Amino acid sequence: MVILVPQGADTQVLPVPPVPSTMQAFNAVVSTGRKGPLTEGASMVRRRDESRRRVAGQTGGRLLTAAVCAVVLAGAAVGTAAAQTAADASPRAVFDRYCVTCHNDRLQTGGLTLAATSVDADDPSRHADVWERVIGKLRTGAMPPPGNARPDAATYDAVASRLEAAIDRAAAANPDPGRTSTVHRLNRTEYRNAIRDLLALDLDVTPLLPGDETSDTGFDNNADVLSISTAQLERYLSAARTITRLATGLPPASPGFETFDVPLLLLQDERQDESLPLGSRGGVAIPHYFPVDGEYLIKLELRTNWQDYILGMGSEHQLDVRIDGELVKRFTVGGEARGQPAPVTFTIAEPGDPEWEAYLQTADENLEVRVPVAAGPRVVGISFVRNVREPEGILKPRQAGELLSNDEVYHGNAAVSAVGIGGPYDVTGPGDTPSRRAIFSCRPETADAADERACAAEIVSRLARRAYRRPVTAEDVDTLLGFYESGRESGGSFDAGIQLALERVLVDPDFLLRITRDPEGTAPGAPYRLSDVEIASRLSFFLWGTVPDDALLDAAEAGRLTEPAVLEAQVRRMLADPRADSLIDDFAMQWLHLRNLEDVKGDPVPYPDFDDNLVEAFRHETTLLLTSMLRDDRSVVDLLDADYTFVNERLARHYGIPGVYGSRFRRVTLPDRQERGGLLGQGSLLALTSYPTRTSPVLRGKWLLDTILGAPPPSPPADVPALPERGEGSRTTSVRERLERHRQAPACATCHASIDPPGFALEQFDGLGAWRTRDEFGNVIDATATMPNGRTVEGMAGLRALLLERPEQFAGTVTEKLLSYALGRGLEHTDKPTVRAIVRDAATDDYRWSALIAGIVKSPAFLMRNAAAE
Repeated sequence: MVILVPQGADTQVLPVPPVPSTMQAFNAVVSTGRKGPLTEGASMVRRRDESRRRVAGQTGGRLLTAAVCAVVLAGAAVGTAAAQTAADASPRAVFDRYCVTCHNDRLQTGGLTLAATSVDADDPSRHADVWERVIGKLRTGAMPPPGNARPDAATYDAVASRLEAAIDRAAAANPDPGRTSTVHRLNRTEYRNAIRDLLALDLDVTPLLPGDETSDTGFDNNADVLSISTAQLERYLSAARTITRLATGLPPASPGFETFDVPLLLLQDERQDESLPLGSRGGVAIPHYFPVDGEYLIKLELRTNWQDYILGMGSEHQLDVRIDGELVKRFTVGGEARGQPAPVTFTIAEPGDPEWEAYLQTADENLEVRVPVAAGPRVVGISFVRNVREPEGILKPRQAGELLSNDEVYHGNAAVSAVGIGGPYDVTGPGDTPSRRAIFSCRPETADAADERACAAEIVSRLARRAYRRPVTAEDVDTLLGFYESGRESGGSFDAGIQLALERVLVDPDFLLRITRDPEGTAPGAPYRLSDVEIASRLSFFLWGTVPDDALLDAAEAGRLTEPAVLEAQVRRMLADPRADSLIDDFAMQWLHLRNLEDVKGDPVPYPDFDDNLVEAFRHETTLLLTSMLRDDRSVVDLLDADYTFVNERLARHYGIPGVYGSRFRRVTLPDRQERGGLLGQGSLLALTSYPTRTSPVLRGKWLLDTILGAPPPSPPADVPALPERGEGSRTTSVRERLERHRQAPACATCHASIDPPGFALEQFDGLGAWRTRDEFGNVIDATATMPNGRTVEGMAGLRALLLERPEQFAGTVTEKLLSYALGRGLEHTDKPTVRAIVRDAATDDYRWSALIAGIVKSPAFLMRNAAAE
C-alpha cells in the first residue's frame, strides 16, 4: 500500500541549535569519506500536478558493434566456408587466418587490431579488454562478416573457450572487483522503502523528493547518476520534516486538501479493485494516510464529456464512500433520482430542458461528506453499486477516444473523475498508529527530564542504528539528543522532541548516502574485502531495496557474514521475505523496461479495444509471472518458456482464453503454446515495443537484443529517414515490405539485418499483443525470419525454440543485469570472468534464481572493492 501525503501537510520550521551548514557536512563526506555534522533544515490514481522526471538511458558505450547483433541467433550451426577444425584450432592461427586481414596494425578496422605484434593470443589476460570484445564476437558468430571465409562452429567455441579459460584463471588468481563510488545517494525508491521499514510509514515520496535519472545501465540505482546538490538537499530537509511529523502524530498547523485524479481512459464498467466490495463497479481505491484522529472531508467529482456535461445522468446511480471497507455515505445521482424524465435528445444543436441543462453540469456539486477517521493508513474506497439491468435495443460498440455527442453518452455509466481529501478538522489526538508504535518503544515513567532523556536515548539509538546501517557511537547519540532537547523545548512535548531528533536522522549523510570508506593503510588501487556491515548494507539494498533489518545487522556486527554458510543462510532468509518483491518491482521492471508502460498509447482506429484497464492488466500479468518465478525459485530460462500466465476476464478476452470471469487475476495454463508462452508472448512487452498505430519489428528486435541477449545495438545515425506509415502513394504495404525498402540504404542495412529478424518473428502479435493473421491493412502476416547466420525460424514459437538452444546465453544476460543492479554501477571487462563463473556454477542447479543471486553475493565483485588510486 502506498500512502499519499496531503499537499497541505504542515512544514512548520522548528528552531534548532546552531551547527555547521548542511553542504559543509556533505562536502566533508564526499571529500574525506568522514562523517560531518549536519544542520536542520499505486495505484491507478494520479496526484494532480505530479511530475515525474525521466532521463532516457543512452545506448552508447557498447563493447559490441552493430555486427554483434547477430547474437540472436548464432544458436545453431554457424555456416562454414572453410574446413578449419577445432582439434588444431590455435587461437593465433585462427586470428591470423580469419581476422588480421582487417584487424591489423595498419587498418585497425573498428578500432581493433589483433596482430601478434600488438596483442598476445597465448596470454589473453595481458590485454583482457581486447580479448573480451573478441570473445563476444566469437560467441555470437558475428565475425568475420557474412560473405567472408569463416571457421566452423566447433572452432568458434574452442577458441572462445581457450581465451575465456586463460582470462578466468588470471582473474581467479588476482581478483579485480572494480571500484564502486565512495558516495552513493539513496534513490527515491530506496528512500521510500527505508522510511517504510524504519518508521512503519509507507509513503509515496515522489512529490517530496527530487527525481532520479536512469543511467546507461538502465537502472536508477547507479551511483554515477545519484549525486547530491544544495537544491536537492533542501528537498530532503523538507521531506524529513513532513515525514517525521506524520510518523510521530504531530498535528498539522492547518487543514490541507489534496485531489487525486482518475485516468481519463480508465473504464469504470467493472469492479476496479480487490479492496472494493463485490457487486460494485467503477470508482477507485485510494490508500491514504490520515495524520491524526479527527474529521476529514471527502469530495467527489464525476467525469464529464468534452462539453463539460456530466456523463451518465440519464439514469439513477448509487455512489458509495467507504473507509477500510466500511460504508460511510451513499449518494444517489442521475435522472431517476430527480423524478424527471430523460430528454428525448440532448445535443448542442437541440438543448434539453433548462433544468436538466443545469443539472448535468452541477450534479456532483454536493457529493461530499465530512467523517471522523482514526489516524493511520486507510483505504478510501469510492465505487458505484452495480446495476444488473441492461438497456434494451442494439448496443453500440464503444467509441474510445472519439468525440461523442451528448445523446450518445447520456445513458451510459457515470464515472468518478477525481477524489479530494481534506483535513484534519476538530483534531482529537495523535491516535494509535503503526508508526507511533514503531517509534515510541518506551514512554517516560515521569515528567522528570532525566527519565525523558533516557527514553529518548533508547529511541534514537535504536532507530539510528538501522538508519545509519552500522553501530551508533556515543557521539551519534549525543548529537541526536541535542536535537531532541531543542524540539522538546520549542514544541512543548516529549513527542515534539523525538520528532526533531528523527528529522535529524533522516538528513544525516549516513542515512541519505551509502558511504564506503577505504580502510586505513590500504595501498592505492589494491583490492580489499568490505567490512561485514558494508556487506550487510549492500546485500539489503540488492535484495530488498532498503536498509538491513536487525537480524542482518546483528550477524554483521558479530562478524558472522565472513562465514559462507551464514551468508548463504541470510540470502535464503531474505529471498523468502516479502521485501524481496523489490527484485520484481525495481530490478525486473527496469530490466524489462516495464516502467515505460505508462507511456503506451493505442490509436482508437486500429485498436478500439485500448484503454488504461488493459495496460494495467498487462503490467499485472507480467508482475505476477515474475513473482511466481522468484517465489517458486524456478529457472530463469523458464521466463522464455513458461506454459502458464496470469489473467483476469479483461485480459483473457483480449488473448482469446476462454472460461475466465471477473476482475481477479488467476493462474491459467496456456491453451496454445504456439501463440503464447513466456515473456515473448506477453502483452506488456509487445505493446511496449509498438507504436500507437502499428507494430514495430525494429523496436521489438532492439528490445530482444538488449533485454534477452544482452547485446544492445548501437544508436541509429542522426539522418535516418522515418519509415512511411502506409507505403508509397495509395498502396498500403506491410511493415515488412516497408522495412525491406528502408534496408536498401547502406547506412541502414547492417544494423537492420540483425535487428529486424526477431521482430519479424513476432509480427503475428498486433500492437497490443493480440494474435492476428492479417495486419491493419488486410495484408497476410508473414512471421518467418531469416537470422544473420542464415537460419530461418517461423513465428514466436520458432524464435523461442532458437533461444532455448543456448540457455546459458539468457542466463548470462540475467546475471549481467543482476550484477550491475547489485553493485550500483555499469559492468566492465573485468566483470566478465565473474559473470561466467556464476553462470557455470548455476548451470548445475538449472539456472535457478537463487543460484544466480547466491553466486553474485559470493563473488569478489560483491564482497570486495578496489581502494582509490592516488
